[in-house]
Amino acid sequence: MHILIYSYNYHPEPIGIAPLMTELAEGLVERGHQVRVITGMPNYPQREIYPGYQGKWYVTEQKKGVTVQRSYLRIKSKPNLIDRILLELSFIVTSLPQAFRGKRPDVILLTVPPLMVALPAALLGRLYNCPVVLNVQDILPEAAVRVGLIRNKWMIKACEALEKFAYRNAQNISVIADGFFKNLVSKGVPARKIVCIPNWVDVNFIRPLSKQKNSWRTAHQLDGKFVVMYSGNIALTQGLETVVAAAARLRHIKEIAFVIAGESTALARLQEYCHSCEADNVLLLPLQPREQLPQMLAAADVGLIVQKRNVISFNMPSKIPLLLASGRPIVGSVPANGTAAKAIRESGGGVIVEPESPEALAGAVLDLYNNSALTAQLGYKGRQFALERYSFEQAIEQYEALFINAVAKRTLIMDSALTLNSKKSVVDI
Repeated sequence: MHILIYSYNYHPEPIGIAPLMTELAEGLVERGHQVRVITGMPNYPQREIYPGYQGKWYVTEQKKGVTVQRSYLRIKSKPNLIDRILLELSFIVTSLPQAFRGKRPDVILLTVPPLMVALPAALLGRLYNCPVVLNVQDILPEAAVRVGLIRNKWMIKACEALEKFAYRNAQNISVIADGFFKNLVSKGVPARKIVCIPNWVDVNFIRPLSKQKNSWRTAHQLDGKFVVMYSGNIALTQGLETVVAAAARLRHIKEIAFVIAGESTALARLQEYCHSCEADNVLLLPLQPREQLPQMLAAADVGLIVQKRNVISFNMPSKIPLLLASGRPIVGSVPANGTAAKAIRESGGGVIVEPESPEALAGAVLDLYNNSALTAQLGYKGRQFALERYSFEQAIEQYEALFINAVAKRTLIMDSALTLNSKKSVVDI
């Protein structure tokens, strides 16, 4: 098949949907498919166009057999709501010409968010007469409303209308957790259109490695420490101040060290909070290159998943499969009734504590510090669960089957329409 992936984020962006779509595209090429990716100039998470891409309207690259077609984006480092809308609009306008520069696709995979990209994908699907498969990574506008990003009632109504259009236009919808499935069905989306394919992890790339002679530990002067690590996006939904406050409560235990790796602007704010809390046991680092990820995760004794109380229940952090695959236990400071808590509990690879509670988070870390057997047991169970549930091989087989079925169904519909038209013509004659 010729597969067109419409994804705002892609390599070399290090976190979020970008690594997943990159692995999927390259994996499909290895299976013999032709893959073309429509994406923007790399900018995430710094919200600055990467060097080498600045000042350019269009760039076309070949990466491991994938044709990557990039287009201009209107980026602001500190965006307000209008800036976010203009960013999405700029991607829609500039990406369409790229989409027409290539072979007709058999199927289009569209990632959401951003939500507005459903518009050009729908147009392409109709012009090329091919199925559109919608991959839902977050449910908008609900998630944005819950954290206060969108408050204007007319904007909310417009987003809800766009959401309905996206679901209606897609021939199939892939979601990353059961909570997403239930949410879409409650909105009237036919269950037959929806398939649950969890976000995956390359279990051969991310695997349990020894903490002994760990080059990443040594480079950051963490040898001999019990390392508690958070790495990833630092946004409205996380509330990393909880981690800093928990670290401050444990600063009297010199062997415990907290590491937070994230985007530089967010780290600057956290640095001020560390000073105010006297949390001198927190190491703040920029996001690390992807090739260092296995060693970095192996340097940890505990991995953190952190969410605020008001995070919508179906939110599913993509970090969970990564931490489970690394063979390190998870402490989830997350809502107990949410999708993240359910995933951690099902895995057997971690513990759940009350969100936004430094006391509860510090207590869970201390329990694991004092119980090496429990720490090892949780890490082992998490790794086994990742092998069984989150392997890339399983995910790509499911996506490949989804694409094949979508193309076959569209072909069947077209053949049926042609047959009906032929019969009608004979009757008319």
